[in-house]
Amino acid sequence: MGVHQNFINGDWAQAREQAPNINPSNTADVVGEFARADEAQARAALAAAQAAAPGWARGPIQARADMLDKIGNEILARKDELGTLLAREEGKTKPEAVGEATRAGYLFKFFAGEVVRQAGEVLPSVRPGVKVEITREPVGVVGIITPWNFPIAIPAWKIAPALAYGNCVVFKPADLVPGCAWALTEIISKAGVPAGVFNLVMGRGSVLGEIISKAPEVDAVSFTGSVAVGKRVAQNCAARLAKVQLEMGGKNPQVVLDDADLEVAVNLSIQSAFFSTGQRCTASSRLIVTQGIHDKFVAALTAKMKALKVDDALKAGTDIGPVVDERQLEQDLKYIELGKKEGAKLAAGGNRLKRATEGYYLEPALFIDSTPTMTINREEIFGPVASVIRVKDYDEALAVANDTAFGLSSGIATTSLKHAEHFKRNSAAGMVMVNLPTAGVDYHVPFGGRKGSSYGPREQGRYAVEFYTTVKTSYVSP
Repeated sequence: MGVHQNFINGDWAQAREQAPNINPSNTADVVGEFARADEAQARAALAAAQAAAPGWARGPIQARADMLDKIGNEILARKDELGTLLAREEGKTKPEAVGEATRAGYLFKFFAGEVVRQAGEVLPSVRPGVKVEITREPVGVVGIITPWNFPIAIPAWKIAPALAYGNCVVFKPADLVPGCAWALTEIISKAGVPAGVFNLVMGRGSVLGEIISKAPEVDAVSFTGSVAVGKRVAQNCAARLAKVQLEMGGKNPQVVLDDADLEVAVNLSIQSAFFSTGQRCTASSRLIVTQGIHDKFVAALTAKMKALKVDDALKAGTDIGPVVDERQLEQDLKYIELGKKEGAKLAAGGNRLKRATEGYYLEPALFIDSTPTMTINREEIFGPVASVIRVKDYDEALAVANDTAFGLSSGIATTSLKHAEHFKRNSAAGMVMVNLPTAGVDYHVPFGGRKGSSYGPREQGRYAVEFYTTVKTSYVSP
């Protein structure tokens, strides 16, 4: 196949520039050549979305619901194909990638149902004979900017509600992983979406993200990515009073108490810290362990880590695939060296690995004897690197868990109902897991955090309506 093009106003649009999509498990494997949109194409996409917005907002809702359901069904029917593509371009293991594609399909099907479940209110006025109607309307044109670590699920949980609630979309995926975005766009384009309602512009965030977040045509921007870029998007939107929704970093704590089931605690910590190569905003990189179970936990965890298979994402039996690219690998290795320099002890892993093909393979790393003030416990590493912080008791564990600029996800491993209930109420995070990994959430419930992790209304589930619609109050006198 030739160059994968951008999708603007119902047509595939030729671009002057293109770039290869490289497989991080095998850098000699080019997934495909993908177009990079320039400013003119971005402006064309914005104009097309703006022109299509009135008709789409007022169009028949059954057709909208049917279209989203059709998209969801097509994704589910092709989940193995899409999972292979995802694993090949991003580095997730094949089972994880198929799971992500499956989630994307169900997201579209969920929001197909939400199209016909939209509700308002009718209230009596304090003035006799007057009726008050409270309804929701689409915000208009939504700019969607997504990261590389979940290249089909995150676009799905933004695009599906945007379309469901009657908005038009200009979608800019991460430049590093355009393959899944293009495949999703192809599915959407064949589902009967009117011209201009959905547009894909691939390319550099520094160019396209700036245009989208500053464009007067864009009524709202939903962004997932780094804190620094998220703040820039927020500033651009605030300058013109546009709605903005941000999902950014995490430094998620996993507390392990003395009364925890050791096997449960180790398994969920392995999954939280290292699966998906630790490249999840919900990953646990701070393992906060009380002193009574500390030594047994570290011994069991390091033994389990030694059995993990790091290899090609598409190979059967691989537990952990490669880091997404050379730049991210260098960042992970930098933090590992910094952890050692600051006095933490590297108890396991941390080495770059060689495999049959040239790729970005990193042995999962575990630090012990770390303190809450160390850089590895303050900054988001976004790789398979975790550190253990020893604490005296539950009270200290809770204090350390909340001592972070972030607040996305947190977890506790305990058999104590008292401590579990207290942690749920007092953890300063948007999502709390009890005896479960901090990473992994359902598609039909709200997703989001506090503090430096999130800004704006929640994503996913019925709470998505808060961002993708605006409220109108109408008064009627007969």
